[in-house]
Amino acid sequence: MKFIKIRKIAYLISLSLIAVGLFSILYQKGFNYGIDFTGGVLLQVQFKQKVTTSEIRDLLSDASLGNIVIQSIGLAEENQFIIKSKYVENPEEQILLIQDKIKKHFGEDKLILPFPRSEVVGPAIGKDLRNLAFLLLFVALAGILLYISIRFRFNFAVASIVALVHDVLITMGVLSLLHKEINIPIIAALLTIIGYSLNDTIVVFDRIRENMKSMHGVGLEEIMDSSLKTTLSRTVITSLTTLLAVLALYLFGGPVINDFSFTMLVGIIIGTYSSIFVASPVLYEWETHIAAKRKRK
Repeated sequence: MKFIKIRKIAYLISLSLIAVGLFSILYQKGFNYGIDFTGGVLLQVQFKQKVTTSEIRDLLSDASLGNIVIQSIGLAEENQFIIKSKYVENPEEQILLIQDKIKKHFGEDKLILPFPRSEVVGPAIGKDLRNLAFLLLFVALAGILLYISIRFRFNFAVASIVALVHDVLITMGVLSLLHKEINIPIIAALLTIIGYSLNDTIVVFDRIRENMKSMHGVGLEEIMDSSLKTTLSRTVITSLTTLLAVLALYLFGGPVINDFSFTMLVGIIIGTYSSIFVASPVLYEWETHIAAKRKRK
């Protein structure tokens, strides 16, 4: 397969995915920030008998509780729910009021492990955490740019950063489209994706660099195609084994890590694709441009 020859098709696919994601982020759904980043209260509750989200919503429809969001988690027969409120004046009182209403209405004996999760995050702390989280993503990319510039060359570093930004944008676009909650574990997943995708890209770039030194008299396109072919089996096998492990977490890990594992699933697929169809073609474009510039001089 001629990977470099079909690079324009890959560019079109990537740009389309990024455009759809950016449209959702900027003009449609935006990000569904969790209480980590907005401030608010969160409670988890599990019932012994069947309860619906509408029953809980009707029970907590009191205006003094603010904007309540009820979310069913886990299997339907488990009767587990997350209760969230992003509007908080007196969070401790609000938590006690919600707990009291549920206990009185359903009966404390009808609850399994009453309220195993109860969290309060202030809005100022939430905003600071959000800014810090995105700063961490920027610092990670800047550190990678510096590392690869030293390890390889600056043009290799730029190609890697383009691929990583590509991965993060598409993954965050998917999260926005599906209205997945953005919280600290999701930021951790994005940082993990950056590291995973970079590892794939470094393996390919190392082979390209070696072949550029050893394959004298061979065109750059052929060198890159040869490098991609020789590393392809390693890339696919590594990605498949990682994907299976993360898929098991997604299917059987429970609601606590569900969004994290989903983000990882998307990131691994996109990261594997970008290592082959984005990073190397961008490097090819750069090298070709430099060669043409030298020739004109």
